[in-house]
Amino acid sequence: MDTRADDRAAAALTGARRLVIKIGSSLLVDGQTGQLNRRWLDALAEEIQRLQDRGQQVLVVSSGAIALGRRYLGMTPDQRRLEELQAAAAAGQVLLAHAYQDILGERGLRVAQVLLTLDDTENRRRYLNARSTLEQLLKLSVIPVVNENDTVATQEIRYGDNDRLAARVAEMVSADCLALLSDVDGLYDADPAYNPEARLIESVTEITVEMEAAAGTSSTEFGTGGMATKLAAARICVGAGCATIIANGHTLQPLSRIEKGAACTWIAPRGTPLAARKQWIAGSLVPRGVLSIDEGAEKALQSGRSLLPVGMTKVDGDFQRGDAVTVRNHVGQDIARGLATYPSVEMRKLCGRRSEDIETLLGYRGRKEVVHRDNLVLLD
Repeated sequence: MDTRADDRAAAALTGARRLVIKIGSSLLVDGQTGQLNRRWLDALAEEIQRLQDRGQQVLVVSSGAIALGRRYLGMTPDQRRLEELQAAAAAGQVLLAHAYQDILGERGLRVAQVLLTLDDTENRRRYLNARSTLEQLLKLSVIPVVNENDTVATQEIRYGDNDRLAARVAEMVSADCLALLSDVDGLYDADPAYNPEARLIESVTEITVEMEAAAGTSSTEFGTGGMATKLAAARICVGAGCATIIANGHTLQPLSRIEKGAACTWIAPRGTPLAARKQWIAGSLVPRGVLSIDEGAEKALQSGRSLLPVGMTKVDGDFQRGDAVTVRNHVGQDIARGLATYPSVEMRKLCGRRSEDIETLLGYRGRKEVVHRDNLVLLD
């Protein structure tokens, strides 16, 4: 592996302000016994502690619930109907959450379980609720352990693999790096299970059709995602400004090994997470309403601050929380676009009022901003 590829992967890990680690089932579950691999998870806990101690925020997207649940319920290999897998997930999620809480807790790390479905990341309001929850957990120095909510998801609204779920989580929280840990060293130019001449692709600046055609499928007992799903995950991250690392996790402390130059594949992001989010808000969403503001609010936005209700003079349109809105100044110019923190019916009640009055006006304690600066982009 050349020095530059080594440096890129190591820098992506060490330089990430926010890091998502995806753990495959074959790493967590012993292939012989079907039990949790506690030794491996304990070593990972040590790594997470090290990352957090140096100021990095860590999220974990973990497979393994169904595999653990199947053994716990005594299921046979042929019991794989959707309702049987959901029953296994219901039992396995308890075991998985307890294992993370127990093992990470021994190192003073606090964890929280977050269950998501495909629908949760594509429905705007659910997306914002999930994002807010994850942001709050990270602010409290808690490690979110995310899994697909298999117990309620139908076949139509399932991810079917946690690689793409991990990418959506990385996109949701504006992560700088996603580390996909599985049973392979990285991306190859052919399937190494069938072609001994297959070469590891060390760094990728563009995901090509040829790469996707060469991607193999999973051959593990417990996994549902192969290299094709990892490339699909990487595509999501590229657009979200998030670097992707595909690496072999079948060693103790795989993240430390990547930082020291172990074989892996680094996939370049396009821009930064914040720039990608701003571009999405500015160019991909159709505004559902208009917030007119005064001169003081315009100056505040120009200096990088959020829009507060006291600066609003008028609310037009019919929109919901999380919908895109245009921000218009006192002379009728459209100066910004952002995501509304409140629906239009509540925005009208808040128009021109102080943030301290929100609870009295709405009957609940909401956010003090009507458009947060992270969800707002100024127009040229």
